[in-house]
Amino acid sequence: MLKQRTLKSLTRAVGVGLHSGQRVEITLRPAAPDTGIVFRRVDLANAPDIVVSAESVTDTRLASTLSCGNAKVHTVEHLMSACAGLGVDNLFVDITAEEVPILDGSAASFVFLLQSAGIELQNAPRRFIRLIKPVEVREGEGANEKWARLDPYHGYKLSFEIDFNHPAVDSTGQKVEFDLSTDSYSRDIARARTFGFTKDVEMMRANGLALGGGLDNAIVMDDYKVLNADGLRYDDEFVKHKILDAIGDLYIVGKPLLAAYSARRSGHAMNNKLLRELQAHPEAWEVVTFEDVKQAPQGFAQPVRAW
Repeated sequence: MLKQRTLKSLTRAVGVGLHSGQRVEITLRPAAPDTGIVFRRVDLANAPDIVVSAESVTDTRLASTLSCGNAKVHTVEHLMSACAGLGVDNLFVDITAEEVPILDGSAASFVFLLQSAGIELQNAPRRFIRLIKPVEVREGEGANEKWARLDPYHGYKLSFEIDFNHPAVDSTGQKVEFDLSTDSYSRDIARARTFGFTKDVEMMRANGLALGGGLDNAIVMDDYKVLNADGLRYDDEFVKHKILDAIGDLYIVGKPLLAAYSARRSGHAMNNKLLRELQAHPEAWEVVTFEDVKQAPQGFAQPVRAW
């Protein structure tokens, strides 16, 4: 049986929120089978739970925000991406402020945290959402068109194309494909950092955003070049970060997908719109388990791969 996974022990990290600039501590704790991933705002009275689901997404401006009542947690996508990449099904995330710490701007620090705590198999079948029919969302026309799509596929692969009219981005790969059966999430995707432009920073900060951002946790560009002294971690780091975000955004559905995701100029809003479209068409998918591990798609049945 292909089993669910949680952590062997708890692990902690302290950092600042990318947009809030607030100091925040998170504690990742093991959780029982079928718990899913649950955020706990331990700084609030009664420590309200925010269960990860497509319906709990209430804001997608520059990040994915989850809410339950008045309790919110912003910028969950990098941690969710790491959980998806390492196959963590059940987890409690105790958090002391309203935003997940940005750490180095990628998912690599979360991968390290999860791996340092250890991954433990649980005596319950891992449940997947398997696509039966394509599901797609689109917006805009011509050069402004953006779209995201899920197709049936015995495995999990993602293809993403970006379109930034900027010299630093144009000189790198604008399209990338990642397949869990042949590629390594930790090696090929997790280290890709979020990015932004100096021309946007003043506007964002005036709107209470990017207050914790800087060269130590993001790729920053002026009108012509990357300003980070150490340059890029991948030749195609920009589009790989979009894949990283998409993996995290899609895992918010609550179960790993067996599907091929493809997108052009998508983002947090389109990704959540795609999940809601998926849930609106129950005939397009089914929940499956694998009693025989050999029947599971390659990449899911193998132990978690390190760097």
